[in-house]
Amino acid sequence: MSDASTQMVVHNVFFTLKEGTAENIQKLTDACFKYLKDHPGVAFFGAGPLVPELARPVNDRDFHVALLVVFKSKQDHDIYQTAPDHLKFIEENKPTWDKVRVFDNYSK
Repeated sequence: MSDASTQMVVHNVFFTLKEGTAENIQKLTDACFKYLKDHPGVAFFGAGPLVPELARPVNDRDFHVALLVVFKSKQDHDIYQTAPDHLKFIEENKPTWDKVRVFDNYSK
């Protein structure tokens, strides 16, 4: 495996809302773009709702909104975790969450 310092970090977050209404899903998606999109060291950003028509047996459908942030390095990821906009996002939206699952992995 390559040296971790030369690899990107893929940060996947899956949010299950207390009330999964279309309005709440849109509000959380909009908040992702408002607070999380433009951090230093982000190589790719995406956020959006579950795709309803993709319901194969292998699809995990236990979420309403997914967030994908690919960081250029672990250091960029670590800085993001304590960035004021990231903390503001959590503060404003955490009351609406029933469950949050985070999956982080290295990638080339």
